[in-house]
Amino acid sequence: MSYKLYYAPASASLGVRVILEEIGVDYELLPTSTDTDKPRPQGQLALNPNGWIPVLIWDESAMYECAAIAIFLCDRHPEAKLAPTVNEPERGLFLQTLVYFSNAVQNAFQLDYYPDRFADTPATEASAQRRGLRRLRETWKVIDDQIGTNKWVIGDRFSAADIYLFMLTTWLKPSRGQPSTQEFPNVKRISDAVAQRHSVQVVYEEWISEQTMHR
Repeated sequence: MSYKLYYAPASASLGVRVILEEIGVDYELLPTSTDTDKPRPQGQLALNPNGWIPVLIWDESAMYECAAIAIFLCDRHPEAKLAPTVNEPERGLFLQTLVYFSNAVQNAFQLDYYPDRFADTPATEASAQRRGLRRLRETWKVIDDQIGTNKWVIGDRFSAADIYLFMLTTWLKPSRGQPSTQEFPNVKRISDAVAQRHSVQVVYEEWISEQTMHR
């Protein structure tokens, strides 16, 4: 069983790649870009006309949206134990958290990075960015409180929710006014633990090296 993944550095496709590494399946990376000024491969646009990544391909099928891909891979490969099964009590929290990451936390990042998508005029884009910065703090606080004293995001077991959390923390840039993980000790604790996994060391090698250089 093998997969293909439309992929670009510093994007949500890294999180999917970590999941693929954890599962231990063969996959091929199809390079693309998140630069809005660069054209997307026609194959990517045919599968996702929005031009966004990640896009996962298997057999004769394909799908996009990071949270959906994460759930799909976890359910397709239960032997990897990256998600509670449908009948396990943690299943609801697992799904809730992934959707919250996708709909709330990622949306807050978009408000800051792409204010033109949320503002009527260029003059009001700064207001959208300010709201994005506040929203980032609000949403990360929700996650930090949810984690509490848990070992991992959904309790005592490692899951794809922890991978997703780590991926999102790598996007935080305090230099832009975004919060640091230092503000959310439970988030930081789990992010630091996920960073030690072999899958993350492989996929995020360049990012980890940059963080080490700036310490």
